[in-house]
Amino acid sequence: MNTASPVNTPNKEILDVRNLSVSYQSQRGRINAINNVSFTLGCEKVGIVGESGSGKSTLGRTIMGVLPESAHTEGQILFNDENLLTLPERRMREIRGGDISMILQDPKFSLNPVMRVGDQISEAFLAHSSSDKTLARKQSLELMESVKIRNPERVYRLYPHEVSGGMGQRIMIAMMLVAGPKLVIADEPTSALDVTVRMEVLSVLDEMVSRRHVGLLFISHDLNLVAKFCDRVLIMYAGCIVDACRSSELRDSQHPYTQGLFASLPKLDEP
Repeated sequence: MNTASPVNTPNKEILDVRNLSVSYQSQRGRINAINNVSFTLGCEKVGIVGESGSGKSTLGRTIMGVLPESAHTEGQILFNDENLLTLPERRMREIRGGDISMILQDPKFSLNPVMRVGDQISEAFLAHSSSDKTLARKQSLELMESVKIRNPERVYRLYPHEVSGGMGQRIMIAMMLVAGPKLVIADEPTSALDVTVRMEVLSVLDEMVSRRHVGLLFISHDLNLVAKFCDRVLIMYAGCIVDACRSSELRDSQHPYTQGLFASLPKLDEP
């Protein structure tokens, strides 16, 4: 049961999740992955935090419509006045990658290892527009520059194994922005990066939200990172949103699970 009080978004809603539940059938019976989750998201950065198995990634994949066929869903996911849970797959393919994009954890496993990175961005342009290859290349270079990739002409010709983790993640962000999405889901996008590169990637994501007016659903294990980077935070436990607040108020939360998450963080002044 969702016990968190709703924290309403201050601007126009992009996404409205209502009473969402996801379960899987197993030999031991039905397993609930998400239980009666409700929240809204506008042009802002909303963080979702919780321990492994709390349902964070399942929530993101449910919105994208990429759950396995064995999954059973209930509730509503309203996007552009359409319920994503009831749309035919043909319509979902138009939305997925077009209006809604997803940035995954590690670009090594998301980029095609035998294609040049620039060609992969151009391929996304060609899939979601009527551009020809010349225009797609030009637009790809401009987009690579917009996500702070230096010398995009050189990087365009590289293969995924020839770029660093931070560069690969910026390439993934560029690829996800190709079609001008209204919603971007970032699932642990900085966990494989060192601290300096992590801040650079977060800066790109922050600029993406403010300049392109998109909504960002930021899934992470890092409580401190989400508290500093996001506008609002949703805390998940056992498939439920148990706490919800402004990021500036997160450390003052009185919910025992949120307090437990903060208490589990290592401290320099304690053994």
